[in-house]
Amino acid sequence: MHNFEKLVFWKKSIELAKQVYIICADLPKDEKFGLVSQIKRSVISIPSNIAEGAGRNNDRKFYHFLGIANASSFELQTQLILTRELNLLEVEKVNSLISNLNEIQRMIYTFKSNLKK
Repeated sequence: MHNFEKLVFWKKSIELAKQVYIICADLPKDEKFGLVSQIKRSVISIPSNIAEGAGRNNDRKFYHFLGIANASSFELQTQLILTRELNLLEVEKVNSLISNLNEIQRMIYTFKSNLKK
């Protein structure tokens, strides 16, 4: 069992979730049950799956949940790109979030590679 709270990419995904929740307040109210809801579900899924996988009894299951977390990160990236393309959020804010997200994606990938060895 891994202590997820010590994992840097879990900490960064929690920070990203906070940033995304703050930026979602800037999205149009008519997106509350559409894009906003989907974005929030995706961003919460990242640290949640990292934590769930860390709590499993073996590395193979942890590896699986890291894959789910990574898939959620790409889902979130797509949604953030859409907000940028639709001019719903400031380009700089979205690009900053995507940059942070890309760092988390790389960290998860590296950790998964080391876990599999």
